[in-house]
Amino acid sequence: MPEEGPGKKVTKAAAKVKKTAAKERAKPKVENNKVESSKEVKEKPKPARASKTSNSKISSSKAPRSKASSSRASSSKTFSGASATGKTLVIVESPSKAKTLSKILGSGYIIKSSVGHIRDLPRSRMGIDIEHNFEPEYILVKGKAAIKNELAALSQNASNVLLASDPDREGEAIAWHLADLLSVPLHEKCRVRFYEITANAVREAVANPNVIDLHKVDAQQARRILDRLVGYTPSPLLWNKVRYGLSAGRVQSVALDLICEREREIAKFIPEEYWNITVKADASGGRSYELKVDRWDGRSLWKNSLPLLIKDAEFAESILQEIRNNQIVVSEFRLRESQRKPQPPIKTSSMQQEAARRLGFSPRRTMRIAQELYEGIDIPGRGHTGMITYMRTDSLRIAEEAIKTCREHIASRYDPRYLPKAPNVYAATGRSQDAHEAVRPTDVTLTPESVKGALSPEQFKLYDMIWRRFVASQMTNALVANSTILAGAGRAGLRQLGESLIFEGWSALWPLDLKGDFLAQAEAGEHLTFVSAEKEQRFTRPPARYSEATLIKTLEDDGVGRPSTYATIVETLYSRDYVEKNEDKRLEPTSLGMTVDEFLKKYFDSESVASIVDTDFTAQMEKELDEIEENKRKWLNVVKEFWKDFSETVDVAKNAEKVPLPEPEPIGEDCPECGKPLVKKRGRFGEFIACTGYPECRYTRAILAAIGVKCPKCGETAGGDIVKRRSKKGKTFFGCSRYPDCDYVSWNQPTGEKCPDCGALLQKKGKTTLCPECGYKTQEEPIEA
Repeated sequence: MPEEGPGKKVTKAAAKVKKTAAKERAKPKVENNKVESSKEVKEKPKPARASKTSNSKISSSKAPRSKASSSRASSSKTFSGASATGKTLVIVESPSKAKTLSKILGSGYIIKSSVGHIRDLPRSRMGIDIEHNFEPEYILVKGKAAIKNELAALSQNASNVLLASDPDREGEAIAWHLADLLSVPLHEKCRVRFYEITANAVREAVANPNVIDLHKVDAQQARRILDRLVGYTPSPLLWNKVRYGLSAGRVQSVALDLICEREREIAKFIPEEYWNITVKADASGGRSYELKVDRWDGRSLWKNSLPLLIKDAEFAESILQEIRNNQIVVSEFRLRESQRKPQPPIKTSSMQQEAARRLGFSPRRTMRIAQELYEGIDIPGRGHTGMITYMRTDSLRIAEEAIKTCREHIASRYDPRYLPKAPNVYAATGRSQDAHEAVRPTDVTLTPESVKGALSPEQFKLYDMIWRRFVASQMTNALVANSTILAGAGRAGLRQLGESLIFEGWSALWPLDLKGDFLAQAEAGEHLTFVSAEKEQRFTRPPARYSEATLIKTLEDDGVGRPSTYATIVETLYSRDYVEKNEDKRLEPTSLGMTVDEFLKKYFDSESVASIVDTDFTAQMEKELDEIEENKRKWLNVVKEFWKDFSETVDVAKNAEKVPLPEPEPIGEDCPECGKPLVKKRGRFGEFIACTGYPECRYTRAILAAIGVKCPKCGETAGGDIVKRRSKKGKTFFGCSRYPDCDYVSWNQPTGEKCPDCGALLQKKGKTTLCPECGYKTQEEPIEA
């Protein structure tokens, strides 16, 4: 609850107001000739404040039709027991943000939350009047009547109303809806944007409000209408032609097509055999080398960064014999220094990608934690403090004051060599809106370690990552030594690459990935002593499936979607059962997802005039939305142009034949309960075995995939095997095939091997093999690229 004055003391006057308000709430209210509980309705509203400028128009659009008309005033009685008389009412989106702002702004302000959108398009129908210039029908969001009435009541007595929804397009639209509902004139400077929740930033923003940016509102409204047209028009088409309950979407369909197209590439991929030949050799002074064969008769054997021209075992063996029969002689040793520039500060997409790669967080989880850090954490000695700047951004810009403070921090903690002479400046590639800064800590002096006790473990991990990336971005370049040794043995040529760190610079805070180890100096003409040589057969691999992070990066690179949409794209694909995550945390399309994508590609592909599954087409739409915000285009023209071509394509698709879904795969067994054939089906958490007699027979069982390892608990005595299983939330774990007789389970995959240090059984987590008892770890060596 907000403070009621300095020191949180409740005055007698305030107590009397609360007591009176409580009595008023207890009385039955009369409205529309009906007596109802005060919990459901409020007093008959008073007339709205007169305004010089009507809110009936938005930029070039007509007034939105709303079931909750802005002309309808509200009661002057408050719902919270607090009086807004003579105070400034500040409306934010989040209740937790309201809590932070109350402590910063004090008793002269009433801080209330709209709890997100207060008005939106109806969910049960399209809500777009296509025949009348695509006029949107906005209605009060279900369950928001009480919030709307409270805000309206408070606004009547408040001396001023400030709308402080999030500083992006969606937040601008929320502010516009609130202004319309509360009869706040659009010419008034009622819009406040908080790019960080700190005392100085909040007070400065409140002291300098601005008008609502109607161009941003237009851009958001155009996006909303386009999404609604795409979502509500092809979806019934999919119901009729594929299966009931399916959906298509403007960005969702592009993401699905990327995943399905990658799966088709993998299915068509033909592995190509090649051989790696590694030669170990020593030199005087204890130097040793591991060289790769890369030439034969002076011609390179490498192609696409692999020795693809060593195609078979016979050729590989002839190379080995040549090396064994000839002296290895160094032909050249190269050494050069190179500088590695620091990584730029984090933006929304890179935050999600790095959190997935380094912390194992899903995009949705990352955004939830970032929201908590942005809205504020209780820090001992500081109170509720916003930890990071606004987390939905495609900008790499940093405020001058923040750069100055960061440089002072670096100067106080590090040697002068770590501080560049001038600040590092970054610019985002592509069409960045640059509405606000990159994601950074609000106060760089709040180091991760100093606030660790106030943060949850996941908050600490994300804050630590954001803090390190920001500070590292303002440090000097890292200095790296790149070395190459070239040698020959008869007709065979050999090479080894090395990298070593000369000066760490920014890598003191952010990992610098070196592709090789330190390579000792060698001299041209020097003879090396042959130690051993080995050949290894390998096969080229198909392109990797997308992870959530790499899918987001691809969408961003292609100009599809915006920071506020990235986290929800894959979640939508999961919920529609179009995509699932495999054991390697990669995205695989389901048979349903492939079927839907094939149907959409047939009618909405790159050759269509309305290609909603083509990245270029969707990226162009994003560009047009940016142009609406920049007042270069009118939203109605953009929507009309899209709908003309899109509706024609939909009409053609309506004549398509019904698409049969893939039949469940028989497994050659009969149901133990009813005798009917069993088949392999796919559900929310992957494949399972089910009876064809459903729904009369509901027999099902999990598909247990053995990994070839005996159960550590009962394998020797009862013969249990380790199998893959899925939790209720769809996460893969490993358990005994004899469950429930044996209760062995592990999130990490048992390897069947013993720890060399303590003898405990080793487990595999990603590319790391580890011992759960003593902490022993080994890292899987990467394949040469």
